[in-house]
Amino acid sequence: MKKTAGAPSEYAAAGVDLETAEAAKARIGELVAGTRTALSTGRVGAFGGMVRIPADMQRPTLVLSTDGVGTKVLVALQAGRFDTVGEDLVNHSVNDILVHGASPIAFMDYIAGSGLGVEQIAQIVEGIARGCRAHGMALAGGETAQMPGLYQPGTYDLAGTIIGVVEEDRALHGDAITPGDVLLGYASTGLHTNGYTLARRIVFQQMGLDLADRLGDTGQTVAQALLAVHRSYYRSVVPVLDRMHGLAHITGGGIGGNLVRILPADSQATVDPDSWDLPPLFTTLQQAGRVSAGEMRDVFNLGVGLIAVLPPGAVAAAQSAAAADGVPTWVMGEIQRGNRTVRFARP
Repeated sequence: MKKTAGAPSEYAAAGVDLETAEAAKARIGELVAGTRTALSTGRVGAFGGMVRIPADMQRPTLVLSTDGVGTKVLVALQAGRFDTVGEDLVNHSVNDILVHGASPIAFMDYIAGSGLGVEQIAQIVEGIARGCRAHGMALAGGETAQMPGLYQPGTYDLAGTIIGVVEEDRALHGDAITPGDVLLGYASTGLHTNGYTLARRIVFQQMGLDLADRLGDTGQTVAQALLAVHRSYYRSVVPVLDRMHGLAHITGGGIGGNLVRILPADSQATVDPDSWDLPPLFTTLQQAGRVSAGEMRDVFNLGVGLIAVLPPGAVAAAQSAAAADGVPTWVMGEIQRGNRTVRFARP
């Protein structure tokens, strides 16, 4: 049966607009092209993205990680912001491979949703491309899937895969960690990309706030505090990577759940919670939500986005490198002999 000119297709009537998809694909192609690096090869828009391994490496080892930004996208949707979560995704992923000593070389994104317009999709990818350019990393490709029926109209989810590379003999695994090492905390910019299900319930349901309202003593609106971009620690750490014995990215599971992942079997990390002031965002959430100290530690980063484990003699150099990148740091504990646990000096 011949389709009437100007009539919507059956696919569009079912919820998938191919014209919008093609227009979005063209915009995405421009953004991807803008992130190409000296390691990029192949064509933009091909079935697969291609990058070369750096030629000067002796025993290159690929480090890969896949993650998302969780329900932070719901806050972004409520605020009508589509670019910041893309940057969140890249920075989170960079930190996840940085803890192994890897440098990022390529990224691929996955956007799945329903009823997103060309500008909305383009803004999401622009945030991703901005994060890639900041790290000299190619956005090698990705996928945008319109899935009505699975997603409510106007909603989406966002995930990505990062590829990094490190010399095999310089990769960090935590096996160099030894009693006497120091724990150096690196300040977060807020919640980063974890704990948003609980935070949203406290802020929007229990506190009854809107995005434009001031959030406690943070000095920010709800939107500003909850949409602060996840900090990348790449430039803070790379200058002193060879001094590090271990690095932990503090994400879901908090300080205890992430720091323990890099500890040798015979080591215990003792964290001094009095070594830093809990940022106002977290005290507001704890008090308004009546959340116990233990649950706060399990759910949120508490203002600590990264922890470096290093010998005392390397602390000054590490703090200097972080300060040059504008990141506050402080000594927050030490490594002792023990049974692969993380202990807080006070309950």
